Amino acid sequence: MGSDADGDDCTGPEKQVMRAGYALGEDDHCIADARHHAAAFLDRAGGDHHLPVPARARDLTQLVVSELVTNARKYAPGPVLMELRLTSRAVEIVVWDSDPTVPAARTADPGRIGQHGLEIVKAVTEELLMEQEPVGKRITARIALSEPSRSGAAARTTSR
Repeated sequence: MGSDADGDDCTGPEKQVMRAGYALGEDDHCIADARHHAAAFLDRAGGDHHLPVPARARDLTQLVVSELVTNARKYAPGPVLMELRLTSRAVEIVVWDSDPTVPAARTADPGRIGQHGLEIVKAVTEELLMEQEPVGKRITARIALSEPSRSGAAARTTSR
C-alpha cells in the first residue's frame, strides 16, 4: 500500500490531517520496517502539514507500532497491514492480521518474563479498540498529541 495524504486543513476538532497504509512483509524485518514507516509518516506531518508531533507522541507511536506488529507476526500467519492516521489531536495506529482471536491483556505480574506488550499498549494509549473482522482482527490504538488528562486506555472489543 502507498501513502495517502488527506489535505492540510485542520479546521474541525478532529479533522484527519493525513493517513498512510502499509502492507508489511511476512518476516521479522517487518517490525523494523513498520517503525521506519511510522517515523517517516510523523516527519511528513511536520514537513508537509506543519503539524509538529511532540517527542512524547513520536516515542509512544514507535513503541505501540513495535508491540502491535510484533504480536501480529508472532501470533498470526500471513500478512500484516498497518495504517497510520493523524488528526489534529492524535496519532492512530491500526494493525490488521489474519488471526481472528482478539487478544486480552493479562493481569499484572512483575515476575512474568515477556508477554507484557498489550499491557504496555493499554497503559500508554488514550484509547485501544479491538475488532474481530470477518477475516482476522483489527486493533486501533490512539495516542494523544498533547499530554493525556487520564492514565491508561479505554479498551473496547467488538465483533463484526
